[in-house]
Amino acid sequence: MSPRAVNPPVPAATDPALIRNFCIIAHIDHGKSTLADRMLQITGIVSDRDMRAQYLDRMDIERERGITIKSQAVRMPWAVADESGRDVAYALNMIDTPGHVDFSYEVSRSLAACEGAILLVDAAQGIEAQTLANLYLALENDLEIIPVLNKIDLPAAEPEKYARELADLIGGSPDDVMKVSGKTGLGVEALLDRVVQRIPAPVGDADAPPRAMIFDSVYDSYRGVVTYVRMVDGQLNPRERIQMMSTKATHEILEIGVSAPEPTPSKGLGVGEVGYLITGVKDVRQSKVGDTVTTAVKPAADALDGYTEPLPMVFSGLYPIDGSDYPELREALDKLKLSDAALVYEPETSVALGFGFRAGFLGLLHLEIVTERLRREFGLDIIATAPSVVYEVTTEDKKTVTVTNPSEFPTGAKIAEVREPMVKAAILAPKDYVGTIMELCQSRRGTLLGMEYLGEDRVEIRYDMPLGEIVFDFFDHLKSKTAGYASLDYEPSGDQAADLVKVDILLQGEQVDAFSAIVHRDKAYAYGVLMTGRLRELIPRQQFEVPIQAAIGARIIARESIRAMRKDVLAKCYGGDISRKRKLLEKQKEGKKRMKMVGRVEVPQEAFIAALSGDTESKDSKKK
Repeated sequence: MSPRAVNPPVPAATDPALIRNFCIIAHIDHGKSTLADRMLQITGIVSDRDMRAQYLDRMDIERERGITIKSQAVRMPWAVADESGRDVAYALNMIDTPGHVDFSYEVSRSLAACEGAILLVDAAQGIEAQTLANLYLALENDLEIIPVLNKIDLPAAEPEKYARELADLIGGSPDDVMKVSGKTGLGVEALLDRVVQRIPAPVGDADAPPRAMIFDSVYDSYRGVVTYVRMVDGQLNPRERIQMMSTKATHEILEIGVSAPEPTPSKGLGVGEVGYLITGVKDVRQSKVGDTVTTAVKPAADALDGYTEPLPMVFSGLYPIDGSDYPELREALDKLKLSDAALVYEPETSVALGFGFRAGFLGLLHLEIVTERLRREFGLDIIATAPSVVYEVTTEDKKTVTVTNPSEFPTGAKIAEVREPMVKAAILAPKDYVGTIMELCQSRRGTLLGMEYLGEDRVEIRYDMPLGEIVFDFFDHLKSKTAGYASLDYEPSGDQAADLVKVDILLQGEQVDAFSAIVHRDKAYAYGVLMTGRLRELIPRQQFEVPIQAAIGARIIARESIRAMRKDVLAKCYGGDISRKRKLLEKQKEGKKRMKMVGRVEVPQEAFIAALSGDTESKDSKKK
């Protein structure tokens, strides 16, 4: 603990001039959580005995993967000497944010609750794509930026080189870039001093009707909804009746306080403070992120500007393996929506999988994390169908259909145009990999927008690409082709017309909607061959031959057959005339034909899961 850590650890900072609100933004794996750990230790808010790595990462899945998924707010005390040499106690409200592109909505909400941001860059790797994306987000919010190089204790660190790169990017001198080590604590005290000096104090009207912005909320099974707010005007006190301005719902504040970093009740929240409210409400829909909280007795006239709603980039169907778990899945999604405001979902049904939900995600990692949380936190076994994006289909009679699921693709009508969503992708990588990156992007129908060198050996390549080409395995291929050095960031950039077709998978002439996909015409054949081959391995043999076909409309483009299980009807023939054997085989053939007319192919649940998740390799590929 530093000698300047303040005791008691939670100051009653009612004077906005003594409050500093800031967040840490960086690329994934650049040491945000480690730096936050050192700040908690140095300010004395967490004792050495209670300290553990990634202290603010509360979920098991965050700790296992070493990534931050949810931003966490914490209040820390820090004393700084004024001109007369007397120590003044400040309250620092810090928000630790995620670094992955799929959780950028968490970052944008955190930025709106702050006046400044620490831009953290790994001194051994330099600026990455997500660092740039978060920096632009912070500049749009008019935040004070403090550039910091982390991990300067590493042997591979090049602080001088990357300090120049950072200074060129945001303006200023390389000497202004702070150099710290989150691991050893070197330079962290000086950084806390810089936060107090450079980041402006919050501004608000203490006498106006209270207004607080909800920037996050979580569900506690004992206490109900816990709402995290940033006070803008006025003051909120315990036992006061409050009103949510968008839903007009009123509640009584049972507890109000700050995270330090455990929830610590206080006597109220004033201008500029960041804290939490507990009203005992169990209905998760009554605490909407971006809503304004005011008092019921003297409500504010105007709500605060909320957050722009996140646009789902990837859609996937979520179905319970046991159909009776459908109500539990609905309740689990409602609770998850509270702690993950970017998740959107609506009910849907599938012929093959029964009742479920069509859910929208910000990316593939987001989809993976949500399904993993449903399994762990709610004990649900679910199937997630293959991810797809939103298409706009116009038929020749000028009707427009929005397609989030291949089964919604119009059939029987002539298609005039299909429009697909596009994204602007920014890829940062060492210059040696420019050729392989361009080759990969062009194979995914990308259009080069430009290239820019950020230093002697690093280049930013910008492409316009269809989102559908990115959501499957683009990032994996990018990492493997660049030895893990490339980083990717993307943002929506409108849509374009494309030659897209729906590939149907038919089992014995009947369409199975769960396996359908919308792909570019050039890749339709490859998808058909892949899916038919995969299903041939997964579906058990029947008493009759089962054809598996891939079709575009009425045209078959690929076929595999599952051979029939046959009884050896010739076992009882010991020699004798060939006509006897022929007669038995013909009889069996007639029986198989009759069976094929009445038989139905049962696709086991495991085959659906394996075919849709792509976990299986065909036996042929294993032989190779």
